[in-house]
Amino acid sequence: MASNESNKLVRGALLLTLAGFVSKLLSAGYRIPLQNLTGDLGFYIYQQIYPFLGMVLVLSLYGFPSAISKIAVDLKSEGRQLSFTRFFVPVFTILLTINGAIFLFLLSTAGEIANWMGNPKLQQALQFAAFAFLLIPFSSLLRGAFQGSYQMKPTALSQIGEQFIRVFIIILAAVLIVINGRDIYEIGQAAAIASIAGGIMAIIVLGMFLFKQRLIQPDLFTIPWGYYLKTLLIFGIIAALNHMVLIVIQFADAFTLVPGLKDFGISQIEAMELKGVFDRGQPLIQLGTVIGSSFALALIPSISKQKLQSNPQQSYHYIRSGLIFSFYLAVGATVGLLVIFPEVNTVLFENDLGTTSLRILSIAVFLCSLAITASSILQGLGYIKRTAAFILIAFFIKWTLNQLFVPLWSITGSAIATVISLLVLCGLVIIELRKKLPDLNFWQTINWHALLIASCVMVVYLYLIHYVFVFFDINSRLGLLAYVIGVAVTGAVVYMVLLVKKRAFSEEELMMLPFSSFFIWLHRGRNSLESKN
Repeated sequence: MASNESNKLVRGALLLTLAGFVSKLLSAGYRIPLQNLTGDLGFYIYQQIYPFLGMVLVLSLYGFPSAISKIAVDLKSEGRQLSFTRFFVPVFTILLTINGAIFLFLLSTAGEIANWMGNPKLQQALQFAAFAFLLIPFSSLLRGAFQGSYQMKPTALSQIGEQFIRVFIIILAAVLIVINGRDIYEIGQAAAIASIAGGIMAIIVLGMFLFKQRLIQPDLFTIPWGYYLKTLLIFGIIAALNHMVLIVIQFADAFTLVPGLKDFGISQIEAMELKGVFDRGQPLIQLGTVIGSSFALALIPSISKQKLQSNPQQSYHYIRSGLIFSFYLAVGATVGLLVIFPEVNTVLFENDLGTTSLRILSIAVFLCSLAITASSILQGLGYIKRTAAFILIAFFIKWTLNQLFVPLWSITGSAIATVISLLVLCGLVIIELRKKLPDLNFWQTINWHALLIASCVMVVYLYLIHYVFVFFDINSRLGLLAYVIGVAVTGAVVYMVLLVKKRAFSEEELMMLPFSSFFIWLHRGRNSLESKN
């Protein structure tokens, strides 16, 4: 029975990982047409509101559901059922109190927050965003209850449905605002409405599953109010924070970048547009991080403190493999992005403004991928409080450095501040992982020779293609898009083939990949042909 539950949990966790991957791709992808429609100023307005909406999404998807599923599992281990009056009502009451307090705080202080951001016109959008917090108790409670019963499908489908609705409404709103020549600040309000509509869709999907499942069972026991409150506040908030690496960095930018740019000596409108230019880097970092960490995160369900103790050899293998894949993929994505960034900037955002600063920011892809992978491993082993503390440290470093660097070097200063803060975060989690897993020997398992050859050949290949491309003098964005996609895909293939050929991965690691037989054949090379003959 325990084995069946364990297998069900791993399969469910992989389903959630897949749903998260799709959701992150949507979240990163829709910002590109949004910027194209509304320009850098509209994108700036959206990005000022996004950290609050991102917080809603993380709390409702990861934070509170994780805490509620823990409560549900603990109750079931004591022989209790998920009673309507003893579980659902009290947990919902606490959630409504917490999120209601956040709603009232944001609603009443929206003016002060907008002034702190350096733009009073953001007040109404922030007030709209406050209402999204009122939906968290409904979606979080149902997701947590399902996850506590090892049913991950409702959470996965509700997450994808929620993201689709958000993307559809925000893009539709952007089109209507531009066509009708409405106030560009309405894009912030539209973003909040899209988030609310997405939350409602998630609740509908979860409600449909609730009617099909026998989730609520009658039971009578003393309501452990203190335990419920402590778990939701401490475990829920910490679990959420561990999924907010990029959001907390954006929070710091939302409050410090425009005031810092004004201190640099430019006007309010120029500062807002320049922040919009800087925010172009966010979807690219998010996409790069998805590439760098998604496969590694798929291995995380196989990691736990219990499994480490019972089968350390297998656990070390999974952990080491996750880090290796994350490291190689993140290096490839970062190096490739650095080389082709001028073309990427132009094809995605219509011009090459801010390319130098955004190139520096691209280094965040590598640091963030490795930090998220290592943090997720620590969380799987039960060290969630420490990783949350590390993220807060990175946030304060980013905030402080923004105030120091932006008045001196404009958005380049903010890019440097982001890289330094993520470098500190990456260093802290890697050091902590080394302390907890002294026999990991991760750095010794990296094939530096293969990495150097693969990276250098990819760079040479990309520059050669660029040199040939210049002669065609393609000026249309469609032609440039075809070039960027072609060079990115072929460059990635060159990089991966060389890594495999140069034995950067073991056969055991390659067996975890899709199309593993092809990669193993490539890995064996001439030896496999000789053995067949």
